[in-house]
Amino acid sequence: MSVSTRTVEDVRTVLKSSKECDPDNVMSFYDKWAADYEKDVNAINYQGPNLAADFIFSNFSGSPEEARVLDVACGPGQMAKLMSEVGFKHFVGVDCSKGMLEEAAKTGLYEDLKQARLGTDPLPAQAGTFDVVVMVGALQPNLVPFSVFRDLCNVTKPGGLICLTKAQHRTDPEGFMASLERELQLLEDEGLWTHVGFNKSDRYITDSNMLGREDMQDERFLSGTVYLFRKPLL
Repeated sequence: MSVSTRTVEDVRTVLKSSKECDPDNVMSFYDKWAADYEKDVNAINYQGPNLAADFIFSNFSGSPEEARVLDVACGPGQMAKLMSEVGFKHFVGVDCSKGMLEEAAKTGLYEDLKQARLGTDPLPAQAGTFDVVVMVGALQPNLVPFSVFRDLCNVTKPGGLICLTKAQHRTDPEGFMASLERELQLLEDEGLWTHVGFNKSDRYITDSNMLGREDMQDERFLSGTVYLFRKPLL
């Protein structure tokens, strides 16, 4: 679809179907959404990639031009676009969706793009080879298992950064956020990473239930958090 044919209702329908998507159909869902994904998330003021890129840059002490970045669940390449604007040049992308990888390839920013389903397939990256590992937007119930965190640590260089993001929904019936916080702390307790900091926004993304409700400006956003960790030096 072209930009002019996307409506609030289109976006609402896609987001509703994403919540109802069976885990076994995740790849086909994202394949179908790939061409419109970036337009749709811009329409709902999704700030995760912007916040993550800024937070990484402000805490990165090396040369961005020389750093190797692994963009996990890269989608159509938003993180590479934003990080390239602040000097990062070397990107490898991983995603479960062939359609998303095809969109990412169009950016011309990735040195390599690899298809893998997180938590099911091995993470296609060598141990200790990336200065920055980022996974934005993939932390959803039944989408990416917490075991992936250890894979992210494994492929990061000693002293490298690992960045994750998560939107905070109004309800959390499965206790996902509490489980996430416990897992993040567990890896710190085990010495796999150290907590650098977090950046929370009260306007992280528009609540899909409030799309089109201009009369509820103060209530139509969900908050979200960017988590940043560093792999200890050997």
